[in-house]
Amino acid sequence: MSQDLSAPAPVAPRERLPEKRARPASVRRDPYFDNAKYLTIVLVACGHAWEPLTHGSRAATAAYLTVYAFHMPAFALISGYFSRSFDMAPGRARRLLTSVVVPYLVFETAYTLFYRWARDDPGYPLSLLDPWYVMWFLVALFVWRLTTPIWLALRHPVPVALGFAVLAAVSPELGGDISIQRILGFLPFFVLGLTLRAEHFERLRTWRVRLLALPVAAVALGAAYAVAPWFGAGWFYHRGSVTGQGAPAWAGLFTTPALFLLALVLTGCFLAWVPGRHLWCTALGAGTMYGYLLHGFVIKSSRFWDWYDHAWVRTPLGELAVTAAAVGLITVLCSGPVRSVFRFVVEPRMAWMFSHGGETTTAGRRPTDTRPASPVRES
Repeated sequence: MSQDLSAPAPVAPRERLPEKRARPASVRRDPYFDNAKYLTIVLVACGHAWEPLTHGSRAATAAYLTVYAFHMPAFALISGYFSRSFDMAPGRARRLLTSVVVPYLVFETAYTLFYRWARDDPGYPLSLLDPWYVMWFLVALFVWRLTTPIWLALRHPVPVALGFAVLAAVSPELGGDISIQRILGFLPFFVLGLTLRAEHFERLRTWRVRLLALPVAAVALGAAYAVAPWFGAGWFYHRGSVTGQGAPAWAGLFTTPALFLLALVLTGCFLAWVPGRHLWCTALGAGTMYGYLLHGFVIKSSRFWDWYDHAWVRTPLGELAVTAAAVGLITVLCSGPVRSVFRFVVEPRMAWMFSHGGETTTAGRRPTDTRPASPVRES
């Protein structure tokens, strides 16, 4: 049979239209990571809610220490995992500005004004170089993202990042501008996230690892209960050098790697038990930035207006009520209606500010990028 020259030429396999129709499947969110992000932000809220309970409750202190040993490291690690594609391309640089820098400027100002009003202190200074309360993480994320290409270029980035963390731990003169101590203290976890691949998380989700994680977590909780009367949670904050915890500077050479390994083990235990299927809370994983930025107003209100100054709050039932309230609060703040209201400041488009050359497909994501957003924002 002769070929019909009037018919369209055959399309090469790489150019066939079905690929375009299949594209939406390539940007589907992974429920495992959305669940992980939601559960991590729940731990952040619970940790903040439990802090006043630690002044008198050994059980609350043990839970607080256990959570603080790994929840922010886990936050940084997952953020690093979803920052692997950051390369300072125009679209990604635009995304960094609108999803990190702009929310930082808005909420740092809002928190300062809130403090002035709540404490009747109109002279309280606004300093963009001194992040207030939860805002330090956005500064850290900005710095980490900017340096991502450097970390990806190194042969052994994690030991180098850990070296910077040790340097911060032994340097009391480093100062507190832009929360540099915290930026460096949590840097190894972000850099570790940059080096991970999907198969690493798959290995954690085997039943063998999950069963092993249970006694490990139990031992960690028991150890936290044992040291609760004398161990300070400040070791996990990384706000300054180890001298701030009453230890000599040289101790940071040993405590920093030890705390890194402890956080890594507990993060592994946590990630091993994160469900991989769609749950009622899975969709909330896309709104963790909202929960993170907004819950601080409620947490600080509880301190300013003495919500914990009631005897029943410090009973076992009261502690459970505080925990339930924290979980409920962060769940609401990550929900769709709240995101709709605050999207203009948390995820502003600001197309007027950028040239068309800064645009990318699918909200800053390459068409073949199958990864979901990070706990705070996709790159």
